[in-house]
Amino acid sequence: MQGKSPKYKLGIVGCGSISRIHAHAIRSNERAVLASAHSRTEDSRNAFCEEFAITGFSGYSDFLASDVDIVVLCTPNGTHLDYGMQAADAGKHLIIEKPLEVTVERGKQLVDHCKLRGVKLAVIYQNRFIDNVRKMKQALDDGAIGKVVMVRASIKWFRDQDYYKSRPWRGSLSLDGGGALINQSIHTVDLMLWLAGPVASVQAYKGTLTHDGMEGEDNFVASMQFKSGALGVLEASTSIVPSQNRVIEIHGTGGTAILNGDNLRILESGDSVSSDGAGNTDDAPASGGSSGPLAGFSNSHHTEQYRQIFLHLDAGLQPPVSGHESLKSLAFVQAAYRSAEQQAAVSPDRFFPYTSLEGE
Repeated sequence: MQGKSPKYKLGIVGCGSISRIHAHAIRSNERAVLASAHSRTEDSRNAFCEEFAITGFSGYSDFLASDVDIVVLCTPNGTHLDYGMQAADAGKHLIIEKPLEVTVERGKQLVDHCKLRGVKLAVIYQNRFIDNVRKMKQALDDGAIGKVVMVRASIKWFRDQDYYKSRPWRGSLSLDGGGALINQSIHTVDLMLWLAGPVASVQAYKGTLTHDGMEGEDNFVASMQFKSGALGVLEASTSIVPSQNRVIEIHGTGGTAILNGDNLRILESGDSVSSDGAGNTDDAPASGGSSGPLAGFSNSHHTEQYRQIFLHLDAGLQPPVSGHESLKSLAFVQAAYRSAEQQAAVSPDRFFPYTSLEGE
């Protein structure tokens, strides 16, 4: 072991289904040790800790006092601020399952508090680490399709009634922040902004059409004008039968880039596209699109984001995707919700001015 960097000790808060993806990603990294977990639910805590042979804590203060360097939050969205501030006060770095919080205001409080306490904050947006997504980003940055003129993001998935009924926080305003947009679609919103640039204005509509007892929406549509001048549309749903792949189409003056599932096509003038606009005959599975949110889900992209986080921590740098960076997608979501409520166009800059500077 001489000459090797010490391993980071991580503890997970929340022992639901997504926590297992994180646990396997951590275990897949040679720089990390999964040390412990905390949950207020005894049965889920005991089952999780037995599965991964780690120490379980019923009390959060006892968990924070244990030998962990990084706290991983896999709890409902609206709990991240409180859990995160306590972790930062204890000197722990933070990794948070998306989104950062339910509003920009609450998210920024946590970002600022982590900065004050001198700890790093990363938010899991693992789709940025899909190989074809990174190829698409490079192609766009290199000008492969010319000036962007039109963007489409589509998340047409399915969740049955039991998905929401079994976890009452899902689709609630206080703990989930909304429905199909902030929960299922914020990964795609993050990719859309990362690939196509910031949005100047959004006009949106939302509805709860196929699920009972939800405060949030199960269907959402928006039209957008990007700061570049490009126009775009976004569709988000958990009502679609059958569930479909996530699609991001970016059309430019010299070609088109299409991400369908995890498959990428770069089309130039004269290339043909299939009638559904996908340009693919070998589509990747619609990960996360079925009734079970982890059906067909792989932890490989979580594993890669964790690897990058550890490398950035080693170098004393802000991790990818930082808390500050994650506020951009949250600001878009909040602006879109405000637009749907007010039936007026709203700028995401109203909630968080978009900048490429970290500011942390």
